[in-house]
Amino acid sequence: MSDAKPSFGAELERLEAIVRELENPDIDLDRALELFEEGVGRLAGARKLLRESELTVKRVLEESDGAIRTDDLDG
Repeated sequence: MSDAKPSFGAELERLEAIVRELENPDIDLDRALELFEEGVGRLAGARKLLRESELTVKRVLEESDGAIRTDDLDG
């Protein structure tokens, strides 16, 4: 396995694939538990990436006087 940090998009794609596989009514219980465990780990990783991104955005928006603009980024 590579040491490269996965992208948020890659984590989201894998989570979607896990959900699709878990929705299969014929899935074996052991496989379902494996997928669930992987999904929980990937969800935690995706949340971490979002927190890191939020901190980056806040740092970039920091004004020269040290104040942070808290404008709504969604518009």
